[in-house]
Amino acid sequence: MGRRSVKQAGAAAKNGNGANLGFEAELFLAADKLRKNLEPSDYKHVVLGLIFLRHISQAFEAKRAALLAEDAKAAEDPDEYLAENIFWVPKAARWSHLQASAKQPMIGKLIDDAMLAIEGANASLKGVLPKDYNRPALDKVMLGELIDLISGIAMSGNGEAHDVLGRVYEYFLGGFAGSEGKRGGEFYTPRSVVRVLVEMLEPFPDKKRGVEGRVYDPCCGSGGMFVQAERFLEAHGGRVGQFAIYGQESNYTTWRLCKMNLAVRGIDADIRWNNEGSFHRDELKDKRFDFILANPPFNVSDWGGERLREDARWKYGAPPVANANYAWLQHILWHLAPNGTAGVVLANGSMSSGQSDEEEIRRAMIEGDVVDCMIALPGQLFYSTQIPACLWFLARNKSNGRFRDRRGEVLFIDTRKLGHMVDRTRKEFSDEDLARIAGAYHAWRGEVKTETYEDVPGFCKAAKMDEIRRHGGVLTPGRYVGAADAEDDDVSFAERFAALKITIEAQLAESNSLAAEIVTTLSKVAVDV
Repeated sequence: MGRRSVKQAGAAAKNGNGANLGFEAELFLAADKLRKNLEPSDYKHVVLGLIFLRHISQAFEAKRAALLAEDAKAAEDPDEYLAENIFWVPKAARWSHLQASAKQPMIGKLIDDAMLAIEGANASLKGVLPKDYNRPALDKVMLGELIDLISGIAMSGNGEAHDVLGRVYEYFLGGFAGSEGKRGGEFYTPRSVVRVLVEMLEPFPDKKRGVEGRVYDPCCGSGGMFVQAERFLEAHGGRVGQFAIYGQESNYTTWRLCKMNLAVRGIDADIRWNNEGSFHRDELKDKRFDFILANPPFNVSDWGGERLREDARWKYGAPPVANANYAWLQHILWHLAPNGTAGVVLANGSMSSGQSDEEEIRRAMIEGDVVDCMIALPGQLFYSTQIPACLWFLARNKSNGRFRDRRGEVLFIDTRKLGHMVDRTRKEFSDEDLARIAGAYHAWRGEVKTETYEDVPGFCKAAKMDEIRRHGGVLTPGRYVGAADAEDDDVSFAERFAALKITIEAQLAESNSLAAEIVTTLSKVAVDV
């Protein structure tokens, strides 16, 4: 696809989420055709690295032209660019230089040199950019064609080129997640799901009521939560940079994607990496946050919980060593500020698990009144799993004055009948769906300028503590809103099987532990004899 066809694609119609996807989708398809035999997991770094390079070069060139018109000396001062959150791009790394050399056999080395030069000139990008474009397995003709393709981005779409490149980067992240299937879901939470979290929590600073605007994600993937949070802020009269954003990621490659994704959007953030993860090496353990958004990996059985049995974060009980779901919930509660709120994506089994440790923790959280709202999601929203998921909304203080006093009450919302198929395997929420879901929550919280809340059979129900106790502490929305029987409808065979597998694994782990203790005891007896 040449520049002309890229430009024409910008006039495509909008989808149900209100985003103009014609341009991005056609560009993605064109780039994917150049992939040939390269695996999506490898190819995404090739393409996203070039889009990033194009973005920072374009921002730099625009600022440089403005400075040259006023003061030629200032145009060569890196601090002039840093002051506006623009990266300094050395001459040999500028897109115009690479574009002019796109058809040269040494283009791979030129790109690698450009990435190294940019990292050398910008400390915040050290170790972030991909630098393996010169490897023999990478087709240099393909690289040249990609450069030509990406060179047309700034001439396409509506709005500023900065925003167009950001949209393209985000769309490509989602496209590659879809191509990679389960592996792709590890670094990317579908935009539709992130929008529910953000629209529900309304992450807006409110200093009069003790909400500073600190946002955190303990398993931040490629940073989609932060991008949507900033978009919400801008849509409601805020500005980029009004948040203080913090995150942690244990996968180094995904951490790099996150850093580039946020840089493309002009978002400054403190994103930490270590390969031990948030449980075993919490980089931000002394910080508390006003808004936490997270999509932890579902049902992780090898999270090392046996080494953390006495951890201070387990206020409501030590999580089972064979499943990290309740470790994530309590880690997040630990990091909430006194008036903080959180939205967490988890597998449906977390709402009703009968495994003793999880059931006791869930009951303790309910009695502790930290569960604010529970949402059952439809299937097929995710790239990584077909197991139905849910959303937990947690509140440190339900009577903090920001909204009405909601103590002793939990809102249940069932969205399983909402959403529409966007392809043969995946579903998304429409803008109308999002407005209905978030609107119910906001009305229930008693927010200003919202309609009076009412229960809607089959969709939402505000349940008192006594009713939740009568259900044995099960938090599945279908039990409360009047939907089909939970045993037949709320829990799929796949999820029941996954829960059974986790239970058996936990029992086997306990059995092995007991066997080891017996062997140790017998050995001591033998020595004494």
